[in-house]
Amino acid sequence: MAPEFTLFLSAFTTLLALVNPLEALSVFLSLTKGQDEKERQAIALRACLYAVGLMFFFLIFGTLILRIFGVPLSMVRMSGGLILIQIGFSLFSGPASGLAGPKGASDEPQDIAFVPFAMPIMFGPGGIATIIGMTSLVKHAKAEVPSFFAIASAILLTMAVTYLFLFRADHILKRVGAKGVDAVTRIIGFFVSTMGMSLLFDGAMEALKAYGVHV
Repeated sequence: MAPEFTLFLSAFTTLLALVNPLEALSVFLSLTKGQDEKERQAIALRACLYAVGLMFFFLIFGTLILRIFGVPLSMVRMSGGLILIQIGFSLFSGPASGLAGPKGASDEPQDIAFVPFAMPIMFGPGGIATIIGMTSLVKHAKAEVPSFFAIASAILLTMAVTYLFLFRADHILKRVGAKGVDAVTRIIGFFVSTMGMSLLFDGAMEALKAYGVHV
């Protein structure tokens, strides 16, 4: 299997687990309560476009920002791993709506597409840490351009799937049900935690090698 395809699959599954469209649609319906279907679809499209823009910003400029502040990529991977572990535990142990953000935002539907929906619900600290961690993979890859496009394709596919979920939010929630959303969210929480542990381990190994410790 080509390394770029492996990178694409890894990026797609990680981002999809973080965005968690099933969790997002239940929050989306509560934040857009009282809006008609066309207004909901417009808000969903704007939110997904905002999230794509944020992801590409950190994909392109993430490493540059780290170099300006002198932060090693190994430390970013470790901190990102810790954030993912915390998010995974939150998803696994509690109701997903706890991550939804301020409910009062539903009184101003024109504002919710960016805050709180695009950020932090769909793209929060875990997403930022993950995207910046992925930039290190691009910088270290032998074929930088194919690797960059692999991650970019994963971002676009993740948000396309998320938009489809939001576009059909009412129908999906009726079929899956609140209990189904809760069950899937808890399962996803477990896998997000394991992804975080992997990122933490890789960062620790890279840091040890940088300081001359061979394991």
